[in-house]
Amino acid sequence: MTAPAAPEPGAPVLVAGAYSVDLVFRELAGPVAFGSEVWAGGMGMVPGGAFTLAMGLRRLRREVVWAADFGSDVFSQEVLAVARAEGLDERGFRHHAQPVRNVTVALSGPQDRAMIAYEDPVAVRPLAELIATYRPAVLMLPYLQYGPEVSNALDVAAEHGCHVFMDCQDYPGHLDMPDVAKALSQVQVFAPNEAEALRITGADSAAEALEILADLVPVAVVKRGGKGAIAAEAGRRVARAAPVVRVVDTTGAGDCFNVGFLHQRLAGGSLEECLAAGVACGAAAVTGPGSSAALDSAGLRAWLARLPA
Repeated sequence: MTAPAAPEPGAPVLVAGAYSVDLVFRELAGPVAFGSEVWAGGMGMVPGGAFTLAMGLRRLRREVVWAADFGSDVFSQEVLAVARAEGLDERGFRHHAQPVRNVTVALSGPQDRAMIAYEDPVAVRPLAELIATYRPAVLMLPYLQYGPEVSNALDVAAEHGCHVFMDCQDYPGHLDMPDVAKALSQVQVFAPNEAEALRITGADSAAEALEILADLVPVAVVKRGGKGAIAAEAGRRVARAAPVVRVVDTTGAGDCFNVGFLHQRLAGGSLEECLAAGVACGAAAVTGPGSSAALDSAGLRAWLARLPA
């Protein structure tokens, strides 16, 4: 499969996805189970969801439009205030007179986390309409999307020369489903984590999953948490280890990885450089609650120097 040329660096990135407020409980005293109460040693409330992608790219000085909905509720107003403080472009924001709550309770451990989520229903704008309106160089999709409407939108993206970066985010679907295989064949970068990659491909290992995805997607990435990440493009295979860090919270680390990877890709970086930037941003993210430790340009340079050789 021939890899497409990198998108033009100066054109905007469109992030299409809902905000979330992450209520993060960390340093749990024991396992969580029905009928029991578990105390946490720390708690934070941080913006998450697609906010992390938009904010992370903005901190790295990328032009980004975030298509998101906000309501009259306290959670919407909290994220909106932080988005404005980060200097995010508001062209993609829609405001509603009713609540548009999107809340995730994250129970965060040293290596992984469990999450409970709730969202108020809201009619989202069709992807094809967003692409035609904002004409982005890159469309970032925070989770696995598929089906006829999605495939039609990805055709519109191709017509506009727009590259598509898709994450998985534990959304259901696997390659034996024709709609999933078709949607993935229309994206340029697909970046699930290891557990998601194994589930979606049915593979027994991250390396096997990468090979399966590499036959379908021009750039396939498998994020491996503290073990770093692996990637494939145009017949090449690259692996990058992560630095050893003190983990505070893993929530948002995958999104921060995506930000670093795309940032370096927009700069014309090689697959090795993109993977290194992704690993650096992901590693930095786990040192703070939620996405609060997302890097700026100076921080990225410092963290790249910390990566194992």
